[in-house]
Amino acid sequence: MKYHIVERGAFQVVGVKRECLCTAEEGGIPDIPKFWSEAHENGTVAQLSQLNNGQIKGLLGITENFNKETNKMDYWIAAEYSGEVSTELWSFELPASKWIVFEVRGPIPTAMINTWKQIDSKWFASNVYEPANIPPIEAYIDSDLYCANSYNEIWLAIK
Repeated sequence: MKYHIVERGAFQVVGVKRECLCTAEEGGIPDIPKFWSEAHENGTVAQLSQLNNGQIKGLLGITENFNKETNKMDYWIAAEYSGEVSTELWSFELPASKWIVFEVRGPIPTAMINTWKQIDSKWFASNVYEPANIPPIEAYIDSDLYCANSYNEIWLAIK
């Protein structure tokens, strides 16, 4: 598992968000690919791609506000962006932090799911770092997410 450490100041992301039910099936959480499909169809993905002017290239999938009682979370489709935000998009600022950036190699969603499993089961168990209370980021960088050698990233804030 390849990774590197990045220290970043606070940065803004902009995008759209939706509450998703966290019922996992093979291939992930069904609400998430449906949300991405809608964002492609309605032009949101194209809009966010044009706005992306930050250090993290590609579009971002961000999870936050998990509620154990309802088994739901907020899921963002976003881009790192510095500037004024239009009224149809939401924004939030991620605080300054140290991040572990994991390489994700292979077709989505399998490669992303497998990398998350390795992080949860192996990486944290063998390192002194603990996750910070900052939403994790999946960075979808490759233009062909389904090709065999697709390159994407997972950003996890640590303490």
